[in-house]
Amino acid sequence: MRTKNNNELRLTNVGETVTLVGWCNKKRDLGGLVFLDLRDRYGITQLVIEPHNKNYAKALEVKNEYVLKATGKVVERSNKNPNLPTGDIEVLVDDLVILNTAENPPLLIQDQTDALEEVRMRYRYLDLRRPVMQKNIIMRHKVAMSIRNYLDALDFIEVETPLLGKSTPEGARDFLVPSRVYPGSFYALPQSPQMYKQLLMIAGLEKYYQLVKCFRDEDLRADRQLEFTQVDIEMSFIDEEDIQEVVEGMLKRVWKDTLNIDIPTPFPRITYHEAMNKYGTDKPDTRFELFLQDISCWAKGLNFPVFDSALNKGGVVKAIVVPFGAEKYSRKEIDRLTEIAKKYHASGLAWLKVGENGLSGSFVKYINEENSQKLSNQLSLKNHDLVLVVADSWENANFALGALRLQVAKEMNLIDQKQFNFLWVVDWPLFEYSEEEKRYVAAHHPFTSPKDDQVYLMLTAPEKVLAKAYDVVLNGYELGGGSIRIHNQEIQNRMFKAIGMLDEEIEQQFSFFTDALKYGTPPHGGIALGFDRIAMLLTYNTSLREVIAFPKAASARCLMSDAPSRVSERQLKELGIKIDE
Repeated sequence: MRTKNNNELRLTNVGETVTLVGWCNKKRDLGGLVFLDLRDRYGITQLVIEPHNKNYAKALEVKNEYVLKATGKVVERSNKNPNLPTGDIEVLVDDLVILNTAENPPLLIQDQTDALEEVRMRYRYLDLRRPVMQKNIIMRHKVAMSIRNYLDALDFIEVETPLLGKSTPEGARDFLVPSRVYPGSFYALPQSPQMYKQLLMIAGLEKYYQLVKCFRDEDLRADRQLEFTQVDIEMSFIDEEDIQEVVEGMLKRVWKDTLNIDIPTPFPRITYHEAMNKYGTDKPDTRFELFLQDISCWAKGLNFPVFDSALNKGGVVKAIVVPFGAEKYSRKEIDRLTEIAKKYHASGLAWLKVGENGLSGSFVKYINEENSQKLSNQLSLKNHDLVLVVADSWENANFALGALRLQVAKEMNLIDQKQFNFLWVVDWPLFEYSEEEKRYVAAHHPFTSPKDDQVYLMLTAPEKVLAKAYDVVLNGYELGGGSIRIHNQEIQNRMFKAIGMLDEEIEQQFSFFTDALKYGTPPHGGIALGFDRIAMLLTYNTSLREVIAFPKAASARCLMSDAPSRVSERQLKELGIKIDE
């Protein structure tokens, strides 16, 4: 229906007769001339209809979001618009066709809209007309093409795995699908294709990848959806460095293809313990410093009961120094930070300010001149600095100060939003202790391989065993995580025993997989990266909803289609299900 798109015409096209289609983005009636901004996926072209034109009356009828087809001659604009790629020209309309009318939309079809999220989700098909949203979806497509082209060049094979599978314990709740043929039995939607991709390695395919839908019944947040897409990769006859090299090359290619940014490789590597100790999180944002510092030795000499209590229980006293924070944060603001620290399980927050007359703060009466100088030397304190201190267990102190570190960095504008800092977090614990279950559980999943020299500790000292696991992190977001898998049947059985699984449970949940291990399983490993999260960061967004065409709202509902919804009694009866109100 068109000869050009709405971002195509330039001064070199002046004199040509063209046909354009799209939506009316804006109409201006200047009492003699009617100007219509015609918008399609590619951009905007200004149309001009003169009073003597046979289409003039029709042009006066046009409203925003009417669907139009216009034919006319390209002419040079007298009042050029330097902010528009097509701003040097306009189309003098000879023929105008209204292909469809439109009601007044409930939100502005512009980059900046005043619509609440609820309205945007309810009318998502209109929200997606906004140029910024179309750019996001197009970016998502470009990322997918870049990934596929890169992996294809490395001889990877894309293999689809089932969406209807078996429910297995993987950390989050499964979405269950009742079977009509087998009443009382359920399929589960995959949280990840973990066992399938390992089976593909046992099958001898050696290099697999997939852009795959995954499902987890979890509470939503800005960077979490019930259904999401991940880049799933698995390789045989490799070690940790091989996987990391492939992923680094892939991310380097994606950033170059989409943003024309050269990402330096290899990425820095830090251990899980170092990440927690220095940044207070296993996914550190390294675009700024504000490192966590252990001041336990200094704190011992103060006789401050709060510090002494934590230290006597085997805890620590840790601090972060906020440059010029003494001026930024009033006592009321520090009380707000205290509530944040408590939200992350800290028992409280102590603080000091550095001023012209020395230190002031919540525990300054316990600090003499000598201790003041020692603290100043250890933390390299400067005038107007703010010191935030947490005394608690190592875990709680790290988590709380890690959260405060991010909070104050945002409020103090310490983060370069255009910077991309990648890193690997390695040497993760293989197990973690579950207070709820009073036993050790797999920190990742029960197919993660232990370090070779620590296999013998799995049953006797599980807390000391490190995993061949690795996470790739970008700007405080976990982009993906993976591991070298257990390919030895004896070690796999030891893993199941270490997490307290009985033979009957293993048989019931994993028999198809453990049987496969008997038939010559190669060494293999892989990784899963959050595809939506990659697209989110490439578009400088902080919510996955901005890069998914039809996401769930924060309420976990699709406000557009009203899902989830009730189904008929007949459907329930077919499935042998009765709802208990």
